[in-house]
Parts: sequence; structure tokens; C-alpha cells
Amino acid sequence: MTAELVRGQNHPLDRTRVEIRIVAGGPVVAGVTLGDAQGRLPGAESVAHPGAPRLTGIEVPGRAAAEHRIAVDLDALSAAVHRVSVLLALPPTGTGGRSGFGAAAAPSVAVTAPDGTAIAGYTLTGLGAESAVVAVELYRRQGAWKVRAVGQGYADGLAALLRDQGLPQAAELAAAIEDAAGQAPARALRAPVAAHRAEPPGGGPDAAVGHPAPARTPAADRPEPAADPSPPAAPSGGAPIDYRHPERRTVPAPAAAAPDGTSAVPRRTPAPPGGIPAAPGGPPPPVAGDAAGWSMDERLFNQVWGMFEDLARSVAAYRSAADFADSRLAKELDDALADPRNRLGTAADAARAAARDKHAALVARAREALDRDLAQLVAESEIAEPALPPAFARWDNPVWQGYRVPPEPPMAVRLGDLHLPEVPHLRIPMLVRLPLERGLWIDSGRAAVLRSGGHPPEREYGRRELGSALTDGPPDEAELRRLALETAVAVAARLLASHPVGDFAVQVIDPGGAAASALAPLLETGALPEPPVPGAAGVDTVLEALTRRVDLVQMALRHRAADALPPDLDTAQQLLIVHDFPHGFDDRALTRLRYLADEGPSAGVHLLMVADRDRTREYGPLLDPLWRALLRITPVPAAHLGDPWVGHAWTYEPPLAPKGSQVVRQVLDRLAEARRADGC
Repeated sequence: MTAELVRGQNHPLDRTRVEIRIVAGGPVVAGVTLGDAQGRLPGAESVAHPGAPRLTGIEVPGRAAAEHRIAVDLDALSAAVHRVSVLLALPPTGTGGRSGFGAAAAPSVAVTAPDGTAIAGYTLTGLGAESAVVAVELYRRQGAWKVRAVGQGYADGLAALLRDQGLPQAAELAAAIEDAAGQAPARALRAPVAAHRAEPPGGGPDAAVGHPAPARTPAADRPEPAADPSPPAAPSGGAPIDYRHPERRTVPAPAAAAPDGTSAVPRRTPAPPGGIPAAPGGPPPPVAGDAAGWSMDERLFNQVWGMFEDLARSVAAYRSAADFADSRLAKELDDALADPRNRLGTAADAARAAARDKHAALVARAREALDRDLAQLVAESEIAEPALPPAFARWDNPVWQGYRVPPEPPMAVRLGDLHLPEVPHLRIPMLVRLPLERGLWIDSGRAAVLRSGGHPPEREYGRRELGSALTDGPPDEAELRRLALETAVAVAARLLASHPVGDFAVQVIDPGGAAASALAPLLETGALPEPPVPGAAGVDTVLEALTRRVDLVQMALRHRAADALPPDLDTAQQLLIVHDFPHGFDDRALTRLRYLADEGPSAGVHLLMVADRDRTREYGPLLDPLWRALLRITPVPAAHLGDPWVGHAWTYEPPLAPKGSQVVRQVLDRLAEARRADGC
């Protein structure tokens, strides 16, 4: 069972020979330090690095690379070694290095068995100007070894990191490590395939190269895509354009630039499955899971993010070409009319007609390139969507009909769909990494939905867009509140269904008691043990219990005493649904709520607000930090989320079940059966 760790969390190791596998958004230097019980280093001989890659029980790579494997034999270590810290550092800037980890995708670390069986994983999110970081540490406690996610970064670089571990000659050793890393050129390795999983048919080990950015909500924490080291080159006249993604190609392939200002975006070409030949002169047929990753779920996750990026860049290229055509048309019209002698007669008409013809031709060529990209993306979506696991799939996906409670949580969940106006029929799944790093806010206010910028007030909302809402006009306030609660229950059901029995729980604050009917599926299946207590008393009871939980977990993590938590503390992750806010909240309750929004995710407490921000205007700017801390989603389609590459405004659609479908209730019933079988 793989454990996906958050910062400060630990996990026991069931073996002493392990591999540390590192995947970064660019070349990094990997090393290991061997510390005592306090984490102090006795000397430079306790550091494995590219200049001295082998110590007893430790072997690290000898150069900077985007991917690393570090071999660790804990039984071979000296009895004085209590901590094995894995450190990452950026190579010197002159050898292809970056100024900080925040300039590329967040690095991820996986602890595996030598055969590739995953034990624990950790993604180092939140890094910025840091150029060195302690990623994870293996530590000895009472004769047993555990792994802890550390994620401690140092803006002053490797010297500051080594100095913090008590090494007197930290600056000298850091310089020696940088020199050793700079002598060998940085290289990018392909992601290794676990021994227990066969390689994708027809793809081979070279079919999955590179590593796309880990999942972030498009509205927040935006990772920068890795730069393509090869400059784009224009194709020779009449040659087919290569649309393969620069980070996922098997052979060097140029990106293309169309003439007259239009441009084609580098595209991913999925590896053809065995036995299915590509069409002559066209790209190979798409394959589900055509991306780098340790498991099929991670490959599908990365493939979805690749499609997300491809669509963003393709539409950006089309919009740029259309803008160029518009500006060129305006300039040519101005030039044609600049001479007074050409303002009348057939010469002026001919000049205007010629300018408009050029404009139409440019836009047509740009649209042709976009349509070519869209056709490939649509084909890939039609292949990938049916292959998605339940956590990634829409509620109407047949995979939910065969749902079984998972033995471990997935790496992400689907919180809705995204699309652009140029291609409204192509939906990109909005996948958010687990555990959630931000709370959610379902905006139930009508004014907020109209402010999103995606649709004017007179916009007609079709039945397809609103899922279970039977309306052809803009929803009124009551309908928005009902849809917001329905969305909250759908999100809660998906999160419950994505975790093993007992690993996730739901609590609700509903001071006015207005959510009783919407919460019925959760109450009747036991996912919500009892109805929420109405009034201020219910608010105080829930907030006090969750605040205590966050305090205890944070203290345990801070003092590295996670095993000392009280036995009555529920260790399951908690989702707190807050409805009818701010009714029933006094100043103390507001303070606790803000505390949970800020500190809760690190301790396994996640906030889901169902609220209309306009109802809290009386508090002025006091609640602004609360809204900023949450990811805003809407119960109806609204264009308010931006991608991390070009900043398009994407239309978000909530994850509602189809009208008349009982799939959510069926999933909750199966969870209830699993709880009874497990004795919960």
C-alpha cells in the first residue's frame, strides 16, 4: 500500500533495502547525509554526493539529472547513524541550473523497494526561491526505521543546508559538490517502469519521457512548465507538422511555426498500441495512459494534464494569430486610406477588399491549425476518458457501476470539468491532488456567478450544463443554493469513495437546518453519523473539536511524536462542510474557522464552504483572507479559473450527477456495506 505523505507526516518502513526515486522539473543534484540522533553530521565523510557517490550502505548518482535513483541499505549503516537525509540542490546556474525550485514543476520523491514496489511518496510543493532542500529523511526510532516528509528549503543554497546540520566546513563541501556536479553535463532520464507492471504496448521504456507538472488547481499555486531545450524550427515547405509534446517525445522533433504570423503548438503524439498502425502521413492513434508515471493512475493523471496544457497552448496560438490578423487588417486599412487620393473610387475599394481577404486567409489558416490540434485532442479524450479510475471519472462513467472501495487513496480526485469557448464540447477533467492543500468554497451567490465574467446575465443555461437542474434560464437564488448543496454532497461523496474505509470522514455545520434534504444521502447511508446540531451550539461544538485536533496533530508533528496522539483522536481526514455561513457564527467561531482554513490542511482537516460572499459584507475586509485561502468553485458553469501556462479564463462545470441518476446513492450504499463489513 502506497502512502502519499504531506509535509511532516511519517510512515513506517517494512524493509531495510530501499530506493529513493526522485523526479524533478529539471536537472538537480541529489545527495544523502548521515546524521546522529540529533541530526548532526560528524564530518564531510558523512555526506554522499556526486564527488563521493558511495558510502557504506548508500549510493547516489554522480551527476545532476532530472530523475535519480538512490540505493539505501539501512542494515549496512553504522549504529551511530540515526537519520538518513535526502537532499536536493540546483546545479550551478552556468550549467543549466535555475535560480530556485519554484521556477519549475515541484519535485517528487518516492520510497520504493528495489523491485519498484512503491512504499511512500511525497511531492515538495510550496517551494520558491529555495535552491537546496531536505526532501525526506529515513530515521531510526526504537529499533525501527520510518520515512518522514521534510520539505525544508534553503534560499541560501547547499552551504546553508549543510551548516544547519552542524557541518563546520559546510561552505567548502558545498563548493566541492557544485564543482563535481558542474564537471558532468546534466542529463534527463526516463521515468523507470516498476518491475511488477508491464510497459505500455508498443511504447517501450522510451515512450514515457519527462514528467509534467504535478496537479494543482488551475486557480492557485501555478507551476511553470519545463522549458523545451531545443529551439523550434519551421518545417520544410509542404512537410507535415510534428505536433508531439516537447516533454514526451521519443526522438527529437521540431515544433512548427506557420507562415504569416500563425503558429502551431508542440503537440504530444501518443505511442501507438501494439498491432495498430498509424495512418499514413498522420499521427499515431492515441493511447490511454501515454505519459510518465509509476502507476497507471499516475500516467492517466499526467496525460490529462498534458491534454490540459496542449489545449491551452493551441488556443493561445489561435488567439494570437487572430489578433495578429486583426492588427494587420487595421494597419492595411489605415495605410490604404492615408492618401486622400485613394479614399474614393475603385482603388480604395480594391485596397479594402484585398486587406479583408488577407485577414480572412490568416484567420482561416489559424483555425485550420487549431482544428487539427482539436481533432487529435478530442480523439485522445475519447480514449482516455473511459479508462479513468473512479476518482478521475465523471459520475456518468460506467466505471462507477463496478465501484469497489479502494485499498488506498488515489493521487487526485476530479472536482469538475473545464473547457474553452473555442471548443465547448471538449471537457478537460479538473483533477486536484490529494490530500487537499486548500479548502473549497462553493459560491452560492447569484451576483458572484454573474461576476465571473464567463456568461452575461441574459445567458441561457441549458439543461446539459446544469446537470440535474431542470431549467432553461438563469437560476434564481433558491435554485443556486440548492445546486450549491447538491455540489457539496457530490464532492463529499467522491472524496469518501476515493479513500479506504475509515480514512476519511465528513462533518457538517448547518446552524439554520436548511440543508437537511440535501444531506439525506449522507445521513441515510451513515456517511454522516448524525444530523448537524442547529444553532450556535452546533457551530461551537464542531469547531472546538476540530481545532483541538489540528492543535494536537501539529504539536505531534512539530515534536516528532506522532505516536503519542491521544487514543480517542480520530486519525481519519476530516471534511467540514459549512452551510448557511455566517449564520450562527460569533467572533470566536470566525477566528476558529479562519484557523482551520489556514492550518487545517496540514493536519488533515479540510474546509468546504457553501456560502454567498455578499452575505458577509458586514464584516468588511475581515474575511478576505478566508476567501483567498479557499479554491472557489461554482454550482453552475462560470469562467473564473485560469490555467498556469497562458492564463486563459476556463469555464468550470461542477461535478453533478446526471438527472435521475442514483449513482451517488449507490456508491454511498457500497461504502456503508464496506463499513459494516469492516466493523466501523
